[in-house]
Amino acid sequence: MVNDHTAVWDSCLDTIRRNVNSQSFKTWFEPIKPVRLANEALTIQVPNKFFYEWLEEHYVQLLKRTIREALGDTGRLEYQILMGKRKALKNTSNKPIQKTKKTIEPGAMSGAQIKNPFVIPGIKKMKIDPQLNANYTFDNYIEGDCNRLARSAGMAVASNPGGTAFNPLVVFGDVGLGKTHLAQAIGNEVLKSNNGKTVLYVSSEKFTNQIIQSIKNNAVNDFVNFYQLIDVLIVDDIQFLENKKKTQEIFFHIFNQLHQTGRQLILTSDRPPKDMDGMEARLISRFKWGLSADLQTPDLETRMAILESKMNKEGIDIPNDVTEFICYNIKNNIRELEGVMVSLMAQSSLNRREIDVDLAKEVIKNFVNQINKEITVEYIQELVADHFDVDVAKLKGQTRKRSIVIARQLSMFLAKKLTDKSLKAIGANFGGRDHSTVIYSCKAVQDMLDTDLIFNDTVTELEKKIKMSLNDG
Repeated sequence: MVNDHTAVWDSCLDTIRRNVNSQSFKTWFEPIKPVRLANEALTIQVPNKFFYEWLEEHYVQLLKRTIREALGDTGRLEYQILMGKRKALKNTSNKPIQKTKKTIEPGAMSGAQIKNPFVIPGIKKMKIDPQLNANYTFDNYIEGDCNRLARSAGMAVASNPGGTAFNPLVVFGDVGLGKTHLAQAIGNEVLKSNNGKTVLYVSSEKFTNQIIQSIKNNAVNDFVNFYQLIDVLIVDDIQFLENKKKTQEIFFHIFNQLHQTGRQLILTSDRPPKDMDGMEARLISRFKWGLSADLQTPDLETRMAILESKMNKEGIDIPNDVTEFICYNIKNNIRELEGVMVSLMAQSSLNRREIDVDLAKEVIKNFVNQINKEITVEYIQELVADHFDVDVAKLKGQTRKRSIVIARQLSMFLAKKLTDKSLKAIGANFGGRDHSTVIYSCKAVQDMLDTDLIFNDTVTELEKKIKMSLNDG
């Protein structure tokens, strides 16, 4: 075992260098200085409390592993935090005054208060770990009608951060529709351009926790100063700042400074700014300065493209009919598409079963409840209305507009074919029409099937969709 503190830290650095990128190594590990080695504890000196907290938050497991490789299972790490020069004290050695040694096992935060913990002396531009997932890129973000505006705005922002009218860019939508992916794709694209921009992604939960710690340590000003160094700030799930008055106040000052200096802000939320009831009016007003772009539920074709993209990336081959079945059933959450795909592959591999629709049905039962539902006239009405982009109420109404009449007649035709309801019962579901109207409608649809190939394809597709999504047999 090496006994010299410098040699021990050099050994640790060799391991760390192999596990982090060069920029992170230069930013977070090169400034560290080994101080002493005693009683199986290596003491290292870090520039400030913020530096220490960043190491603890992002590299704690790596530090644990490397220090134990160097010193054995009982090895531990101690920190000295450099506090800077204090003019009031005479210091004949002309060395910085240091805080008393803190023994801190990696991963265990000390409750001691240290004033001015986020000091970043003399740094105008600070390169930091952007906290981005490298897999979230525009290349694998499938475009569709559901996200075209948001994606286009994101690409514009990525090419000229802070220089477009889309500042801030607020991306909102339900869970699992790709908000985080799009926001991080912007950040990754900015970094890819090598323009020297500092990018940081942070969840609102982490941001709030950081504020709590800065208040606890009497270091709010240094916290704000740090965030004002960022060129592109991405805050995920901004709605979680609702009803947190102090957090909103601090974020307001950060927002103002970044916006006024031409920095880019990207926010995600599960609702549009106008619906954030617990957010201060002055913040809502600023959220509306730029562009609010919503992500809607993707249509069938887009869902299939997304699933096929994920399969290609993972080198997975799933039969087309299984892909269609999955996408017919998983409608509102893109994450669930990936979950079904992973579960399907696991079931196939572990149980040595062929991937087919029957296996997909078993897997999807864990994700949706509708699959074993009986086919109903109401469901057929919903599906046909969605296909023709009309309201279900109009199918039941008296309008004679041709497109609605065709949709109404087709709904009756499919209800007769795919359910066991009587003609009278079917008619009752269409505004109380009698059985003769149902008969006439079915004949009209059959005549169109015999003469119109395009309509024939439409009916075939709708019938297939009903059978697959509801599992009628």
